[in-house]
Amino acid sequence: MKNDFAIDGVLPIDKASGMTSHDVVAIARRVLGTKKIGHCGTLDPMATGLLLLTLGRGTKIQDLLMSEDKEYVGTMKLGEMTDSQDADGEVTESRPVPEFTHDQLESAFAKYDGDFYQTPPMVSAIKKDGVALYKLARQGKTVEREPRFVHIYAHQILEVRSPEVDFRVVCSKGFYVRTYAFDIGNDLGCGAHLSALRRTKSGRFDVDQGFPAADLKTASREEILSKLLTLPQVSRLRGA
Repeated sequence: MKNDFAIDGVLPIDKASGMTSHDVVAIARRVLGTKKIGHCGTLDPMATGLLLLTLGRGTKIQDLLMSEDKEYVGTMKLGEMTDSQDADGEVTESRPVPEFTHDQLESAFAKYDGDFYQTPPMVSAIKKDGVALYKLARQGKTVEREPRFVHIYAHQILEVRSPEVDFRVVCSKGFYVRTYAFDIGNDLGCGAHLSALRRTKSGRFDVDQGFPAADLKTASREEILSKLLTLPQVSRLRGA
């Protein structure tokens, strides 16, 4: 059994849809009886997949873990744009979707391979003068956002079921997959929004290691802590 008095390490969680990252942290704090918990990289409520919780002394390496590359699989819906760039938002415009060839889709995706600047969406946790952008967006306000330097290491079109396109992307920290979907849709001329998203990897961590977030409330403390990676285990996993 893990030490009851000092829970230090990283707990991989498989987040369910409909939960915020803060919800997961709050439940873990309550179930595990420890206050010192953080998370590495916010997942939007509609998104599922790998969310790394840092516990105890593990919080000291939180920034290090957040800086690592991420892998996502997602679905974009062509022909519909939303105010949040994902399925949680309101549809702002609909356009007909042409019969794109695979080469046309591949060309639109390939445009973003490598280094480029991405403008974060208004509906985001980024702060402007101390106020989160999503709060300003709720007030109907739009402010200028500073583009972020990001990198795509790899992409793959997994399946096309027009108007939906399934894809995989490996990207740097700070990358907004819903903006990626929005920008590709814009380049194709029909618009798009992100209709599903799952984070599958973060650095050397894989979602298969994750404890199901949906089971956090009912699982025993021992069951949850059986998935905890100690700091030496994390160091070995990362090859440090």
